[in-house]
Formats: sequence, C-alpha cells, structure tokens
Amino acid sequence: MSIDCLSVGILVADHLTTPISHVPRAGELVLADDLPVAVGGCAANVALDLARAGVRVATIGCVGADLFGRYLIDALKAGGARTEGIRVADGTHTSQTLIVNVAGEDRRFVHTIGANALLCADDIPLELVRQCKVLYVGGYLLLRSLTGPALAGVFRAARQVGVKTVLDIVLPGKEDCWPALAAVLPETDVFLPNSDEGEALTGHRDPVRQAEHFLAAGTASVVITCGGGGSVLVSRDQRLHAGVYPVTFVGGTGAGDAFDAGFITGMLTGEDAAGCLKWGSALGASCVRGVGATETVFTRDEALEFMRRQKLAIAPSKQGN
Repeated sequence: MSIDCLSVGILVADHLTTPISHVPRAGELVLADDLPVAVGGCAANVALDLARAGVRVATIGCVGADLFGRYLIDALKAGGARTEGIRVADGTHTSQTLIVNVAGEDRRFVHTIGANALLCADDIPLELVRQCKVLYVGGYLLLRSLTGPALAGVFRAARQVGVKTVLDIVLPGKEDCWPALAAVLPETDVFLPNSDEGEALTGHRDPVRQAEHFLAAGTASVVITCGGGGSVLVSRDQRLHAGVYPVTFVGGTGAGDAFDAGFITGMLTGEDAAGCLKWGSALGASCVRGVGATETVFTRDEALEFMRRQKLAIAPSKQGN
C-alpha cells in the first residue's frame, strides 16, 4: 500500500491532568477531574492527526517492550496509521511525559526519553521513504542517536526522488543544538519550530528575524508557530503572517503537532502557502479544545467545514526587527 506521508520521530505515552487549580505544594494533594493516558510525541501525534485528515500515513519510531509500547502501537493502528516501522527495543522503557495542566497557566512537563534515544537513521528504510510524498521528522534534537549528517543523508535521498522533507524539533534543555540543526537545514523543505525554540536557537525574539536566520542556514521555507500570536511563514519569495481561529482553549498539548499535520495536509492537497497555513491553523485550533494531543483534532470533513465558516486573517508580514 502506498503512503502519502512517513511520520518519523518521538513516540510518547502521555500522562495528563485535567486542569487543576494550582501546582501542589510539597506534601499537598490536589484533585483533578481525570488523569488520562494518551498518545503523545511528535511522530505519533502527527500520524494520528494526518490519518484523521484522510492522509495515508506510516509511523517510524522506537518503543520499549512494555505496556506503554504496546499501547502506543495499538492506538496508532486503531487510528489508521501503519505501524510496521516501529521498532520494539528490549532493555529500555517506552518514552513517557507527565503533563500537568493548571487553569490559566501554560503546561508543565516531566519527561523520560526512554526508547526514543535509540532511533537512528538505519531505522528509516529508504524503500519506504521512496513510497511517500512527504517525509516528516518530529522531535529531532531529542533523538540522541539520529545525528545531523545521518538525517541530512536521509533527507537528501528523499529529495532526490521528489519527496518533500519537513522537520520539527524538541530542544533538550540548554544544550548547544545549532551544529546538529545546521547540518540538516540545507536538506529541509519546510522547518516548523515554535517561537520559543526559535529564540533559543537564534537569540532573536522577533519570529520573522528567527525565520530569516533559519532561511540563511539553508532551509527552503520556515514556519514559526507563535501560540496565540498565530504563525509566520518566510520563504525565499514570500512572507506571510497568519492569525488564529477563535476557539475555546482547554489545553495546548499537541497543538504544534496538529499544526504540522494540517500544514502537511495542505501540501499534499496542492494548497499554496496561505492554504497550508489555513490547514495548519485549523487543526491546531481544534487540538486545544481538549487536554490530550489528538482527541479533539478535526477530521477532514470537519476541518473543511470549519474553514468554510471561519475566516483566517493572513497578510504579508513585516521585515524582521
């Protein structure tokens, strides 16, 4: 079976709280309405979101030989993603994240890398890459065994056969990640960091300046997501700023991944840059209506109807300052 997108990267079992009133003090018990377990991690989230949007998708990643690894594989299969590319590794545990949602505040995270540390370029079969139209890698830089030169080689091979390469990242603390990123950007068609990551990597607060920095490093186009500030797209021939769709915010987990999935859906359906921003913004907006990363993301029909009814402000962006 051919595929439209190959989603590669981190696979995580998320442990979430529904919004609580405050962070517990030492020894304090705070009650939550629910403590759900959900699919998480860039590659898993994007795969499930793409499948909901009607995209044929396969997943590449590593999990441990444990309960949470089986859970992730079963959930991805049930959601419509192919999973034969997921490696089950003995001697390690599946990556997990504790996500604490506090009412009116940003999320707090506690994370264990686990099996994601083992994913390497050899886990990405070129025969499968050649079957797809878009190769997405999410959570790069947190993937300890996926080096810059090796990923650049995979991206180069993909582009040689007409496959578009899309990259998103997760920054591992205060490490100097620029050399590893700079090795891959010249082989990247679309780079999708958020503005916090952009500032950490470039030193610029302005998202347009961030995008210009990444563009100068070789990527063909950059989309900086800015939360409630919308998104900024900068390529060699255009600069766009998109607003946000109005929705009720419940939790931000997975919103960036949903944006990535929407943007990729736009690419696969032949949309121009503005159309891809609309798709990304629509799926991102649908995600924040719940605490989990994928539970409220639109299906294809829901997204099309939403975009028909709601207008997204998109205008040329100003020069960076």
